[in-house]
Amino acid sequence: MLSSQAFIAANRFGYGADQTILEQAGTEPKAWLLQQLDVANIAKELASFDNAWSSKTAIKSMAIYRQKKKQDKVNAKKASMQPSMQAAPDDEKMMMLNSDSIQKQMNKSAAKSINLTIAHQITTQNPFYWRLVDFFSNHFSVSASGQIMRALAPTLENEGIAPNISGYFSEMLVAVESHPAMLIYLNNEQSVGPNSKFGQRAKGKKGLNENLAREILELHTLGVDAGYDQSDVTELARAITGWGVDNNAKKNAGFTFRAGFHEPGKRRVFGRSYKSGGVEQGIAILKDLAEDPKTAEHVSRKLVTHFVSDQAPQEIVDQMVSIWASTKGYLPKVIEAMILHPLSWSETPEKFKTPREFMISTCKACDIKRLRPDFIKSLTILGQKPFAAGSPAGYKDTQEYWAGPRAMMGRIEWAEHASKFAKLAPMEIATGALGPQLNKLTQLQISRAESKQQAVTLFLMSPEFQKR
Repeated sequence: MLSSQAFIAANRFGYGADQTILEQAGTEPKAWLLQQLDVANIAKELASFDNAWSSKTAIKSMAIYRQKKKQDKVNAKKASMQPSMQAAPDDEKMMMLNSDSIQKQMNKSAAKSINLTIAHQITTQNPFYWRLVDFFSNHFSVSASGQIMRALAPTLENEGIAPNISGYFSEMLVAVESHPAMLIYLNNEQSVGPNSKFGQRAKGKKGLNENLAREILELHTLGVDAGYDQSDVTELARAITGWGVDNNAKKNAGFTFRAGFHEPGKRRVFGRSYKSGGVEQGIAILKDLAEDPKTAEHVSRKLVTHFVSDQAPQEIVDQMVSIWASTKGYLPKVIEAMILHPLSWSETPEKFKTPREFMISTCKACDIKRLRPDFIKSLTILGQKPFAAGSPAGYKDTQEYWAGPRAMMGRIEWAEHASKFAKLAPMEIATGALGPQLNKLTQLQISRAESKQQAVTLFLMSPEFQKR
């Protein structure tokens, strides 16, 4: 007989239970969760995940789109680029399109990437790993506002976050802050040191942009109440001047360091001094911020709040902070401290599912591989459209944000629609998803339902399925 902890592992730390997941979790659910963070296991998982849309492809496509848009304005009847506008052979098909067609193709490719990720999360045998990818994607939130961000936003989690779950937080931090999506979203590619070579030539027309530096300190590392001040924000902003994006379709099409934009001189950030330098100056600051006790506290508390309870038990947080200090922020060990702590395994579900968790766990429980409308549109209906939080702070992670009357009505309507796609019998769905966590009252309601659709809807909206 399967233990209740196997169901807790599948539901609280994954996307829900099915027969395969429960068999893997077996009698050692904690070990099953932790092995998902193994370097080799993650490499194998990412190799099996076929998602071709990348930041380089997005940037190259955007470069061609901009060129075409200019050409379309000059002569709408021309179907090819001017001789001076050349692209790599891989882009030849796109070169034959007009700007509107290129724009539609970019949006379609980005949307396909998001839908592929969600479809993979429904069927993956490493759900805890992907839950962590979701968590850090929201922690380092970017919004798909404007054409370039619609194209780039999905690539941040695939390139900056997913490969770095098995390493140090400092590695993930550097990868994210230097990623084209983050640099463009928070305008750092426009930031110019006033005393840099370019800044002196610009004569005040181009200046320092502090957006990225502020969010690094407030959201990504130390936290808003850590004790840093405006001088720390400004000094960090100066240190990462020159961190930009090569938008040339024929060249790198990715992160680039523009030495001519970089503010010269030493820096002092959060009590530490840093020598003059180029790109390495900003990297050194990020690494120190990643290992700081304030960062350990901030990120650990967010992890526990996300996985365990809206009121994160301080005992778990303290244990994670201690491990963070001894390992310099080695994420698998920090996360292990949370998984091994007894308070993480309460029999009573305490976390209200976000719309994304609700949708994916519904598809998993009901054996739904495809939805109409698709995953993105479904999440839009439910109020958590991917990469649309509208703020670098990301989507909220507590019940009060997601359980309002209007939000619950949206869930009911969506659940009624999704139940049409359920392939299994209602009671089979309920027992397979929750096992011993299934309430007797819910079982009674399912048995008395007037139709299969109503029975499935009643289960999906039951208190025990709404929580994890």
